Amino acid sequence: MKRVVLVLIVAAVIAGLELSRTGSGDLRRFDPNEVARLEMEMWHDYYDRRKAALFFRLASMLRSHYGQPFLRSHVTAFRAARAAFVFQEGTARPGYEKALPDLRDYYAAILAPGANVPEAARLELEWWIVHRERATAPAGSLERALAELQAEIYQMPATAFAEHARLRAEAMLLRDRKAEAGGVTDADWVRIRELLDGSWMSLSWAVR
Repeated sequence: MKRVVLVLIVAAVIAGLELSRTGSGDLRRFDPNEVARLEMEMWHDYYDRRKAALFFRLASMLRSHYGQPFLRSHVTAFRAARAAFVFQEGTARPGYEKALPDLRDYYAAILAPGANVPEAARLELEWWIVHRERATAPAGSLERALAELQAEIYQMPATAFAEHARLRAEAMLLRDRKAEAGGVTDADWVRIRELLDGSWMSLSWAVR
């Protein structure tokens, strides 16, 4: 019995230390093609409202590409997934902004100590809103919003992320147009994957 208690205590201490750590791995080092694949699959999860699938895919990406340990990856993924689905239910900015607390927790978990977490969370939400309201947003707004987010994350000029943002926005808008026209075909998804591959490869080159 004493051994069981000791094991539980040690496990609790390890879990506590793991979950209390701030920052994450090196966000500049990742497999861009794998991130592109996971992002495309997460789009499927999000639009099909597969909450559990999105959660587990996020956790996997946080571990394999952003260096988070097992327990912490699931806590962080839960916050990101909950933010996404809170936003999905919103219909105007006050509803969208209910996702901000989870986005702040998410960025606090992945950014290095000293980073401007509230600003990163705000910029993440901003591109979500621009994308949602794309029919009335000025031309180029989505690209600018995506580039500004990466500029904040990596503390580099937004111009360094222009190609990443352009290709990622093109992939998003292609999916949107096809979905609104009746459905996204397998050929469309192939093209979307090509665009995302190029987008994340561009970001990888920019930050290394």
